[in-house]
Amino acid sequence: MSDSIITVENLSKSYLIGHRTAIGSQYKYTALRDVIGREIRNFVRKTGDLLHGRQIVQGDTIEEFWALKNVSFEVKEGEVLGIIGPNGAGKSTLLKILSRITEPTEGRVMLRGRVASLLEVGTGFHPELTGRENIFLNGAVLGMTQREIRKKFDEIVEFAEIERFLDTPVKQYSSGMYVRLAFAVAAHLEPEILIIDEVLAVGDAAFQKKCLGKMSEVARGGRTILFVSHNQPAIRSLCTHGLVLRKGTASPKYDVVTALEHYSSERLASEACSWARPLTLAKPAVHFATIDVELEGAQPRLMLICRTVIECKSGGPAVLVAVDIADRSSSTIMQASPESEPFIGGSPGTFRAELRIELPPLVPGLYTLDFWVGPHNTETCDFVRQAVTIEIVESPDPKRSFPYTPDHGSIVPISTVSVSKVSNEASKGDLRPSGVFTVGQ
Repeated sequence: MSDSIITVENLSKSYLIGHRTAIGSQYKYTALRDVIGREIRNFVRKTGDLLHGRQIVQGDTIEEFWALKNVSFEVKEGEVLGIIGPNGAGKSTLLKILSRITEPTEGRVMLRGRVASLLEVGTGFHPELTGRENIFLNGAVLGMTQREIRKKFDEIVEFAEIERFLDTPVKQYSSGMYVRLAFAVAAHLEPEILIIDEVLAVGDAAFQKKCLGKMSEVARGGRTILFVSHNQPAIRSLCTHGLVLRKGTASPKYDVVTALEHYSSERLASEACSWARPLTLAKPAVHFATIDVELEGAQPRLMLICRTVIECKSGGPAVLVAVDIADRSSSTIMQASPESEPFIGGSPGTFRAELRIELPPLVPGLYTLDFWVGPHNTETCDFVRQAVTIEIVESPDPKRSFPYTPDHGSIVPISTVSVSKVSNEASKGDLRPSGVFTVGQ
C-alpha cells in the first residue's frame, strides 16, 4: 500500500463560460427583432440543457475552459507542499477539489485522513452565529467531537486574539478577525491534512508571522500541509517540496528550492530587456515612453546601462529617476539613483536619459528592474514594475568550484583575508584564537 496521504491522478477540471455578443454592432442601431430572436434561441438552448441535466450557462456563445488539465502528484505524510504559480494558473481550483468543495471533471483524488481547509475569508462560518458557536460548528464539520473541541477551545481563542468579541456574531467581524478565528480553528483541531490558500495575506504582518510559526509547529508534529502563496520567502522557509502550476498544468514535484528556481526562471525568462509603453496604459504628466537596458564589461565589475525616453506634458514637474533591482524572488536588493535633486523635465517635451550603474558582484541568475520617476522620493509620477530583465551569466569568482545558493543572498562583496600566527609565549593566558583574520574591500 502506498505511504502517500494525498494521491492525485490525471486530475482535470473544465468550466463552461458564456459570452454575450453585441447585436447590430455593424449597424448604427439594434432592431427589436434581433433582440427577440436572440432571447428565443437562448431560451431554447437553456431548456435543452435543463432537460438533459447539463450546466446552464448565460450568454449567446459557450466556451469550454480547462482550469486544470491532467494534474498528477503525490504527497507523503508529514510533507509541506507549496503550490506556486501566476494568477489564473489553477491553484485555487485544485485546492477546492482537494477540499471536496468542487467535483473534478476527470481523474481522481485519494485522501487518507481528515482535511481542514482555509480557502477564503469566512469559509465554513455562519455569519449569524457568534465566534464561540462557529468554533463548535466548524469543529463539528471537521469531524471533531465536542470533547475534542472543548479541549482545544482556550488555545483557539488565545491564538485568534478575539476573546473580547467571542460572543459577537461573526458578520460584525472585520476580514482580519475572520481570518484569525478561521485559521485558529483549522490549525488547532488537529486534522491530518491542512489546506491553506493565499487568504493569510489578509492579516497584518505580525499575524502572518504568527501563522507561519504555527504551521511550522503543525508540520513538525507530522501533519501534512498544502500551502498556496505568492510570498516566496514564506514558501522557502515553511515548505519541504514545491509544485508549480501554469495554465492548468503542473510540473513534477520538486524540493522547494528547485521548485522556486523553476518558477522564477520561467517567469523571468518571459520578460524582455526592453519595454515600450502600452497604448492602454495611462500617461501621467511625466512618464516613461520606452526603456532599454544592456550590460557592459565582465564580473566582478559589470556596468548596467539604462536608456530611457521620458515624455513631459505641460505643467509636469522636473523629476529625478531611480532604478530598483530585484532578485528572482522579487526581493529588492538595491536601488540606483544618480542624482538627489530633479535633473530632467520641468518643461514640455521628450527627453532621453542614460543611466550608467556600476553593479556589485552578483550571483549568476535573472534580475528584474523597476523604473521610477518623480520630483521627490515621497511623490511618484510614474513607476514601471518589472519593466525589463537582465541575466548575469558569469560567476563573480571564476575560481569558485561550488554553486551559489539563494539562501545566502545575491551580492558577493569583494573581500580579502590575512592570517598571522601568534607565538605560544605571547598567547599564554590569552583566550583569543591563534589565527587573526581581517576582512576588507
